[in-house]
Amino acid sequence: MGTRRPSNQVSYLNDLCVGGPKAPRQHKYGAVKVEVDGIRFDSKKEARVYQQLKLMEKGGVIKGFERQVSYKFVHNGVKICEYRADFVVKFGDGRVEVWDAKGFKTDVYKLKKRMMMAFFNIYIVEV
Repeated sequence: MGTRRPSNQVSYLNDLCVGGPKAPRQHKYGAVKVEVDGIRFDSKKEARVYQQLKLMEKGGVIKGFERQVSYKFVHNGVKICEYRADFVVKFGDGRVEVWDAKGFKTDVYKLKKRMMMAFFNIYIVEV
């Protein structure tokens, strides 16, 4: 009888024990976390949108904006899920828009985008 090869799991555990400290884990879709003005952003793109919104606010183009606003989807008293908007942008004419710094549109995101329209009549602007 020949020697038995270890399963992938055993091999993986051996690599962890022998290989030393692990390298930082990369984001599934390649996003790189960054910090701007002491605020940690999930991606460089989201940080750029934040900087753009700050300039727009300073220039009077928008009245203001909020980050990471949560919308809960509740039906018949049962919470289904939650969508966290990257930015909620307020304009001087009273208009409010939800902005999402989207790099990759997952199926879950696409569903939540449709739910935002169905539950709250809010269209998400992808920037």
